[in-house]
Amino acid sequence: MEKQTLQRCELLMENRSRIKSVFFWESGLIHLACAGIYGAKDLQVDTRRLEECKGLLKNRVSVFSNFRGNIRPAVASMMATSENMETALEDGLRLYELLKKEFRSSEYLVLAAMVIERLSKPEDYGRIAARTRRIYELMKKEHPFLTSSEDSAFCALLAVSEKEDCSLVEEMEQCYRILKKSFFSGDAVQALCQVLALCKSTPGEKCEKVVELYECIRRAGCKYGTGNELPLLGIIALSPGGAGQKAERICEIDEWLADQKGFGALGSISRKQRLMYAAMLAGRDFRLDESGRQALQTAAVSSLISEIAAQETAVCAAIGASIAASAAASSATG
Repeated sequence: MEKQTLQRCELLMENRSRIKSVFFWESGLIHLACAGIYGAKDLQVDTRRLEECKGLLKNRVSVFSNFRGNIRPAVASMMATSENMETALEDGLRLYELLKKEFRSSEYLVLAAMVIERLSKPEDYGRIAARTRRIYELMKKEHPFLTSSEDSAFCALLAVSEKEDCSLVEEMEQCYRILKKSFFSGDAVQALCQVLALCKSTPGEKCEKVVELYECIRRAGCKYGTGNELPLLGIIALSPGGAGQKAERICEIDEWLADQKGFGALGSISRKQRLMYAAMLAGRDFRLDESGRQALQTAAVSSLISEIAAQETAVCAAIGASIAASAAASSATG
C-alpha cells in the first residue's frame, strides 16, 4: 500500500477512536462517518474542540430536536471542522428552520441544512432552501414511491449546483433508466443518479463508468454493496483514473481494514459497510490535485461547485447509511 494511502487509513482509525471517546454510546458506524468528515479535510480529531461542540449542541438545542438524534455526532464533527463552530451551528439551525417550511422535520433534513451551510453563503440560504424543495418535487413527480425525506440531503447538494432544475432531473432520469438494468434497488439507484447529475459528461458515459468500476471490484474479489453504498461508488467512478486501478486500491484498503478491530468477521461493521469505507479512502487518492482545482476555478465557477458538492456527497452517503442502520437497530430493540 502506498504511504499516503496508509496514512489516511491510519488517520481514519485514530479519528474513529477519538470520536468514540467523546460519543461513547453511539454506534460504530456513526463514529466512522464522523471520522470520514475529518478525513475529508485531512484533519485529526481535536477531542477538546469536539467536546466543546457537543456542549454547544446540548446548551443551544432542545433535547427533543433532531439535531440531538443519531446525527448529533456528525453535526458536532461538522461544527468542529468549520472555521467557527458557533457560526456553523447558528447557520445550520437557521437553515433547518427555512427547510422545515418546505419539508417535514427529520434527521435527514438536519444533514441537508449542514450541507448547505458548508457549501454556500448566508445570503443564498433562502434561495437554496426553496430550490431544494423544487428539485424534490420534480423528483417526486417522476418517482412518487421512491422519493422521501431521505432524499432531502441529496436534493440540497443538487440545489447548490449551477445546473438548471429540469436539466438535473432529466439527467437523473436518463441515468436511472440505464442503471436500473444493472442494480435492482430503486431507492439506491435514485440516490446514485442524484450524485451522477452533479458531475460532467453524458448520462451514458457516467453510467458506463459506474458499472465498469462495480464489475472491476467484483472481478478483484470483492462484492460492493448495492444499497446505501451506491452513491459513493458513483463519486469514485467519475473521479480521475482507470477503473482497474481504483478497484485494486479499494480491495487493497479493504484487506487492510479487515485486520483492524471491529472490521473483521466478528466486528460490528459489515463487509459491505467496510468496503464502502475502503472506497471512501481510495477516493482520496483519485481526486483532482491542486493544479486541477485551480484550473476548474479559472474555467468555470459551476464546475468548482459541482466538484466540491461531489466530495461532500461521500460524507452524506456515509452519514445516511449510519442513520438508517441506527434507526433499524432502534426498531429491532424497541
